[in-house]
Amino acid sequence: MALFIALASGLLFGLGLIASGMTDPVKIQGFLDLFGRWDPSLAFVMAGAILVAAVGFALARRRRLAWSGATMDLPRNQRVDKRLLLGGAIFGVGWGIGGLCPGPALTALGAGFMPAFWFVPAMLAGMWLHDCFLRSLWLDH
Repeated sequence: MALFIALASGLLFGLGLIASGMTDPVKIQGFLDLFGRWDPSLAFVMAGAILVAAVGFALARRRRLAWSGATMDLPRNQRVDKRLLLGGAIFGVGWGIGGLCPGPALTALGAGFMPAFWFVPAMLAGMWLHDCFLRSLWLDH
């Protein structure tokens, strides 16, 4: 049952990313181009995502177990620190340059979108480098 829930959730998420244009780097870069030909349409996608997530988290807080039967383990850290700010800035710069972020990149890869065939391996390499070289720096502070 847990695998079915994961598959259904992933398919729904991916279809939503495709339908909203979040897998199109040109649309993403248009949204991030505040001083050029700005495309505000993705702001509505993000606002909708925040609304859905807020409802989902509110419902999840009332549960001990997920639908899959796993223990409900919600994030507890609400602190805004330099690690969060720096990570968000690096993520944003990468998003602006590549026009993709992890979820939409995996969806675009599955859809055969050629730029994702470059982006996803680079993303995985960045994750690996973080785990190998930078994790010890973050854990010390």
